Amino acid sequence: MPPRASKRKSAPPNSSSVTSSDGRSVSSKAKIKGLEKIDRLFNTYANSSLGMIDPEGIEALCSDLGVDYTDVRILMLAWKLKAEKQGYFTQDEWQTGLKALGVDSLSKLKKALSDLEKEVEKPSNYEDFYTYAFRYCLTEEKQKSVDIESICELLNLVLGVQFRPQIDSLIEYLKVQNDYKVINSDQWINFLRFCKEVNLLEMYKFANFIFPFAAITQYHKVSFHLHWKSVLAARMKKN
Repeated sequence: MPPRASKRKSAPPNSSSVTSSDGRSVSSKAKIKGLEKIDRLFNTYANSSLGMIDPEGIEALCSDLGVDYTDVRILMLAWKLKAEKQGYFTQDEWQTGLKALGVDSLSKLKKALSDLEKEVEKPSNYEDFYTYAFRYCLTEEKQKSVDIESICELLNLVLGVQFRPQIDSLIEYLKVQNDYKVINSDQWINFLRFCKEVNLLEMYKFANFIFPFAAITQYHKVSFHLHWKSVLAARMKKN
């Protein structure tokens, strides 16, 4: 008696296990090919003696992308790559960042810059990017603060578009005051909180406006709202 034929249908082949003639899975080969393209792009701009993309390479990359090397999107790219040293991209940082962006060519990277802006603008990402921007400026070992001139440039770069009135006033104050030569990370974070709290457009009507820098640096010790209320009350009495 012939054996009974099975009524079960054979399972379709799993796409992830499809193999090519050399025994490798198709998906594995695609990943390797993508990584090779990322590495070729890296080598286009890398300093071969250093084994990383240096400032000169970043300038060349910016030129090919059609953006200025001071463009905030380059800082966003460094954030996405989690670059640890200002002006340098290691191969590991480049691989990890470009894979996260889904990019393996210059044309794709150029298109990804606009998507990166949208990613950074998300509330869940923005404060992390803002904090990173300060750390990226710490170029010396054990450095914990950044000079006023660099801080002014950085404020304009990362907050200028969103908070132009506040940043213009803050930068103006920082340039003329003599109490602070450098800014630390806590003060840097409080600048962002301050910009979110204050609408300076409503306050320009008060003559001889004094920027409450003390309120920024003592954000956790003094209630900002009470401080500002007292400042406005004093101004109104004088006028």
